[in-house]
Amino acid sequence: MAVWTRADKNGLLELLLPDRWIRVLAELTRETLTLTADAEPGHGGAMEYNISHLPGAWNGVTNGTEPGTAAGNSNRSYNQNSNHSALRRTGSPGNGGTNRGQTDTSSGVNSPGSGRVPHDNGAVSDFGSPGSSYGSPGSSFSSAGQVRSGETNISLESGGSEMVRKVRVLKQESGGLGISIKGGQENRMPILISKIFPGLAADHSRALRVGDAILSVNGNDLREATHDQAVQALKKAGKEVTLEVKYIKEVSPLFKKPSLVADLPWDGVRPQSPSLSGSEDSGSPKHTGTKDKKVISLKMCYISRNLTIPDLESRLIELHSPDGRNTVVLRCKDSAAAHSWFTAIHTNIAALLPQVLAELNSMLGSSNTSSNREVRHIGWLAEQIKLDGGRHQYKPVVMALTEKDILLYDSMPWTREAWASPNLSHPLLATRLVHSGSARSSPALGSELTFATRTGTRQGIEGHLFRAETHWDLSTWTRMMVQGCHSAAELIKEVSMACTLNEQDVRLTVHYENGFTISKEGAGPGSRSTILYRYPFEKLKMSGDDGIRSLYLDFGGPEGELALDLHSGPKPVVFVVHSFLSAKVTRMGLLA
Repeated sequence: MAVWTRADKNGLLELLLPDRWIRVLAELTRETLTLTADAEPGHGGAMEYNISHLPGAWNGVTNGTEPGTAAGNSNRSYNQNSNHSALRRTGSPGNGGTNRGQTDTSSGVNSPGSGRVPHDNGAVSDFGSPGSSYGSPGSSFSSAGQVRSGETNISLESGGSEMVRKVRVLKQESGGLGISIKGGQENRMPILISKIFPGLAADHSRALRVGDAILSVNGNDLREATHDQAVQALKKAGKEVTLEVKYIKEVSPLFKKPSLVADLPWDGVRPQSPSLSGSEDSGSPKHTGTKDKKVISLKMCYISRNLTIPDLESRLIELHSPDGRNTVVLRCKDSAAAHSWFTAIHTNIAALLPQVLAELNSMLGSSNTSSNREVRHIGWLAEQIKLDGGRHQYKPVVMALTEKDILLYDSMPWTREAWASPNLSHPLLATRLVHSGSARSSPALGSELTFATRTGTRQGIEGHLFRAETHWDLSTWTRMMVQGCHSAAELIKEVSMACTLNEQDVRLTVHYENGFTISKEGAGPGSRSTILYRYPFEKLKMSGDDGIRSLYLDFGGPEGELALDLHSGPKPVVFVVHSFLSAKVTRMGLLA
């Protein structure tokens, strides 16, 4: 039984998004790869104020994404004209915004590559934030004094059927209300709660949502208030604050920070942001304070290099999901680091194969169908396919070897239904390994490692070329293919087919132990067949076929060469004979 060595590794890598690269912390364990978004520069918010419980404490506070921000650090400057072009995605990363007299720092809050960048008007004011880059997952917001052409005018009527609620909030000794607000009459927006800080008064009330419009504070009507008037009303509200609010569902998505890593599609499912207090339509994320990260199970993932995108610098690693739908591309600092990471991840994926095989065989064994055989080996390969114009490219496929067959799938067949529907199925007994090694004339660093198979079918010979990622993969598949073919010969032992010899209907039987038998069926029911010829394998002097329907056998007997009409393509029989001979020679110890 193989003893697997597993690798644990961590370090900074770059993750490819649809429009740019971002830095992530990668942590590799025995069964998972965890990617956590690393803080990136240039993610500050626009015109943000921190109003703590101490009067006059106005600090420039970033909106939860500035690196190097520590809790309690209130000695920061307030920047009114910061243009964060890295977040404004208009077709290419780093495309700057336009200053139109006031601060314009619109940031993309949709998923990367969506092609739309929502405009978000209104200054942002924090009431009782803990003075750190901390809060519900939120993005940087723009501050523009006027509504630009094409933007939506948000009003209190946008709330639809949402009811007006009265919420009583008791301020804490420290920390204040613990909310950020946006909007105001000058921005043609109501006063909106854009952020709720975890652990502070508003959060403890469990009655406020991101996206709530504040209609009044302690009876002071804010429906027509400017942003500054709302700021002053909230500052002067005292320890006990009664807020009249109405949820505006249409604007809540503007306040959510895009989870660039956590929302990466994987296994065909895009995670949904959880809502506050479990309400599906609240539109406000839970204030858990969790990092933007993705935990990827390595079981039956496919790790490759230079497969789907060019890697001229030899720095990229591609990790494909078991369902074949999604790919994560990671970039390392140099080729040596890429090789180290690739080897570590590949090692852990390979170490999970025994567990995968046990689960598959348990699942298939419970179906109680005779067609299911033990799965001997399974894994990802890249199959060469031909494109128009004679060009070739590689396509990821899952190959499974059972006791009798080779099966190909587009994705990992975890269910009995998926297992029963392979894209391709070939009998091992009629398949021959014809090449294994470097794709070039001599092995070299970076050369492709491939093996080729040929299968005899009724339509002729069908060939396939597969690329393996490592020498271990190549040697494993080569060994399993050859051993699988020999094991299938010993398991099946005999193939038989009707054919015609000298215009007589006869039956050709090829037996693993007894060799060739040509017999004539009896005249009536229950009558015994008559053996016309019987020869062991060692008597075979020559064999051949015309590739259409005829098989030629010469055993050196007085009958001379036998021309058998198989009524279909002869290649399956030719390949079976070869497999029987190869298995017998190997069993005799004449071939390692």
